[in-house]
Amino acid sequence: MAIADDLKKTLTDPTPLYFAAGTADLAVQQAKKVPGLIEQLRAEAPARIEAVKNTDPKAVQEKAREAAKEAQEAVTAKVAEVLGAIDAKKLGETAQDLALRGVGVAAEYAVRAKETYDKVAEHGEQTVRAWRGEVSEEIVDIAVAVEPEPEPAAEPVAAEAAPKKAAARKSTAKKAAAVPAEES
Repeated sequence: MAIADDLKKTLTDPTPLYFAAGTADLAVQQAKKVPGLIEQLRAEAPARIEAVKNTDPKAVQEKAREAAKEAQEAVTAKVAEVLGAIDAKKLGETAQDLALRGVGVAAEYAVRAKETYDKVAEHGEQTVRAWRGEVSEEIVDIAVAVEPEPEPAAEPVAAEAAPKKAAARKSTAKKAAAVPAEES
């Protein structure tokens, strides 16, 4: 029975649908920004192209060569440091430490993913409500908090009006019953 209950819960849970709606809405919001970015790139493109045309290729090559030498020196120094410090016992401890850190990082990423999923699903739920024209629960809560309480004097007036309406109905019913009797 647990499998059937789990299956029923899975098939009736709207969260994945809300997540999809939220994702679609966020994609539409981002897509609306694209024309502005294109205009910005179009405005900046001539200046960038001119800067590339005016750049000296030899200066670029020299900068790349210097960066490569610095990187090579740094790597060589690091390799020498690592090779000099190799100890079998330390290596095992380091491997174990790295594995535990990896598990911790994976768990942290899983928690972040779940939080993000929930946020997008909540956004999707709000989006679906907006599509349906439903008001948000928060707005209803605010309206209830802001709306003043009805005055107690209004209730007795309604109570007095009810007997008057009932009396009016009885007299109308008597008149309706009397009219056919007179015609006969």
